[in-house]
Amino acid sequence: MKFQLFDAALLAYVDEQRSHNVELMKVTEQMAAIDNSTPEGIRWIRDAMEPGGLFGFQALDFPVTRELAGVPCRIVTPETVRGVYLHFHGGAMTVGSARSMDLRNWDFAKALDCVVVSVDYRLAPEHPYPAGVEDCEAVAAWLVEHAAEEFGTDRLMMGGESAGAYFTMTTALRLRDRGIRGFRAMDLCYGIYDLSGTPSTRLQVGKVPYATGGTGQRDMYAPGRTLEELRDPGLSPMWAELHDLPPAILTIGTADSLLDESVLLAGRLAAAGNDDVDLAVYPEGPHGVESMPTAMGKVAKERIIEFLKEHLD
Repeated sequence: MKFQLFDAALLAYVDEQRSHNVELMKVTEQMAAIDNSTPEGIRWIRDAMEPGGLFGFQALDFPVTRELAGVPCRIVTPETVRGVYLHFHGGAMTVGSARSMDLRNWDFAKALDCVVVSVDYRLAPEHPYPAGVEDCEAVAAWLVEHAAEEFGTDRLMMGGESAGAYFTMTTALRLRDRGIRGFRAMDLCYGIYDLSGTPSTRLQVGKVPYATGGTGQRDMYAPGRTLEELRDPGLSPMWAELHDLPPAILTIGTADSLLDESVLLAGRLAAAGNDDVDLAVYPEGPHGVESMPTAMGKVAKERIIEFLKEHLD
């Protein structure tokens, strides 16, 4: 297991990142006024996150939208194709879209020489668990069987951010349990892996960007569950048997309310005997650290791409 934390180069970027976090906290304060415990509030956030909406996401005009395994996907194809990166977008399992991630996915496509297939899985509250998980699993299984004929390569990787990292883990576990292999690596960015909560999800509320403390979106995704039921391995990967999974890089910042999730999961993955578990922790890194317009964000993104390249060959 590799553990990257507070080396001299990263410490040189801390002041800049702290300054940027001050601005992000202002965004957090505005988000606290949005009621994400109601379907109406969720739909408002969805509209704001769509390209051209309030949150500033942008779409590109050349990606293709098509169904794979009956699930709509956004496909970005670079000039040179060496592999396929299966992507799951973030959004607390209730908001977000593949289209809103075009810029991020185009950067990854060019850097990795990979087709990026981003899944528009079904969202709660209209489609609670396990709908989204089933969509992600279906596309992943389809790629294992058809990627070579469809994209000219069977070199597969998968990953995502926040809820997308959650869907990456649940998908990997489901494929393993079905005896389906084919993915070479996982990119797990600041995911949620224990829906019953960890200390950082409680203690960091109000202290770090984007930690508002609400459980409304979780309750929409997995309604009516007790604390113990939220620890079902199908819902919370942290509680699953974690053997025989692909190599993984886990990216997290110390100014992220989901810090504990990645630190604990990395330890469990390594203890279960998985090869090449890389935990990269970034001082003062907020939720979304690898997308930050800071030196810290650039380092985090480059480390992810480096890891994926190592496992593409």
